[in-house]
Amino acid sequence: MTGFHLNLSLLTPGHFRQAWRLPHADPFAYLDAGHFRRLAEAAEDATIDAVFLGDGPALGAGIEHAPDTGLDPLILLAHLSGSTDRLGFVITSSTTYNSPYNLARRFNALDHVSKGRAAVNIVTTGTTAAAANFGLDDHPDKPTRYRRAHEFLDAVTRLWDAWEPGAITGDKTNGRYADPKLIHPIDHHGEFFSVRGPLPVPAGPQGRPVIVQAGGSEGGLRLAGDFADVVFTVAQTQPRAVAFRDDIRRRATAAGRHPDDVKVSLGVVVLVSETEDEARRRERELYGTLPLKRLAAAVVTGLGLPAGRFGPDDTITSDDLPDTPAEGAFSIGFNESTRALIAERPRTPRELVHRSAGGAGHRLLVGSATQVADDLEDWFRGGTADGFTIMPADTAVDFENFTRLVVPILRARGLFRKEYPDGTLRERFGLPRPGGTDGWPRSRMRWIEGSFM
Repeated sequence: MTGFHLNLSLLTPGHFRQAWRLPHADPFAYLDAGHFRRLAEAAEDATIDAVFLGDGPALGAGIEHAPDTGLDPLILLAHLSGSTDRLGFVITSSTTYNSPYNLARRFNALDHVSKGRAAVNIVTTGTTAAAANFGLDDHPDKPTRYRRAHEFLDAVTRLWDAWEPGAITGDKTNGRYADPKLIHPIDHHGEFFSVRGPLPVPAGPQGRPVIVQAGGSEGGLRLAGDFADVVFTVAQTQPRAVAFRDDIRRRATAAGRHPDDVKVSLGVVVLVSETEDEARRRERELYGTLPLKRLAAAVVTGLGLPAGRFGPDDTITSDDLPDTPAEGAFSIGFNESTRALIAERPRTPRELVHRSAGGAGHRLLVGSATQVADDLEDWFRGGTADGFTIMPADTAVDFENFTRLVVPILRARGLFRKEYPDGTLRERFGLPRPGGTDGWPRSRMRWIEGSFM
């Protein structure tokens, strides 16, 4: 049985967002490029596939209590590519508050600069605070955001494909640098965008940067089936995770793709120490940083329940929940994973907050290195995912603990590599290079007749 991929989140101070309050923590680490460089180098020493960083185009409402997402991840991770050689970089970008041309150009440049290690995590942005930063009166509703995202990725992928192989000839004798007939405009005109193209340089080493998609609504699932190379998801139970992966593979097949050409990466919040006793001690310490009443209230409203109806220790049953998940504090994926927990047995808001490292929805995995490795192996062999995005509970501790303690166990079991293979990030994920035998993906493009010139 082949092994799985591993990505590591760089979110600082960690997925327990109040971890900055602990005595060992540096509250300003999320602004320190040196901090992230040390993490990236530790990840590369452990042959991790990629590091991942979320982002949002507005300051979050929780800044009073915890650091926000922080530095622009494209600039930060481009900087980290200079101190690493093999590590991949997954950078979150919004289709709601970007333009296809600029995003396509920036990630194509990163793919060249990093020699084939770039990946873009596509999100549609769920917060209303971003609208005012971009001159909009209102935040677009979810159906509009996903129509825009679909058109956005159609334009971006065609921009990445616009140069045929061999377009740059470098013919010094005849003074002919490139063949314009092999460089194509895309002439896209749609509901949201008009983009002529092409990009000023050819595709990078991967052909296209890896496209990661995060979002569990119907619009997000359609987007994943049509475009995603990797789908980042959330699940609290194995049956839900298996069903999600099966659904994504069916959608890829329906879009004319091979089901193995889209990989599912399951997010797991990990708190790991050398012994279970030490891990449990640290767990209690981290729980002590949480504003429980506020987070419990957020869980209640995020499930679509009336504010104030359930206190932290009141039991919520499946019968209490609305028939369909409400768009709100939780994404649809997080909402459904939390509902699956309640379907197993009634839960209190306190339990839900504890089960998901503060109520964000991702499963919390606490234990010794062996226990963590056992759990990941069990979920992988259960068909839940093609790999995992490890989300350190306390990045200052759990990032290094995972690479130092857990990775060697996974290697010994044949579940993870001992050294990097040659090739790009796309190849490491087992993803095909876009295109046919000549490397040019005509089947995914709608060209006008003629060339750029």
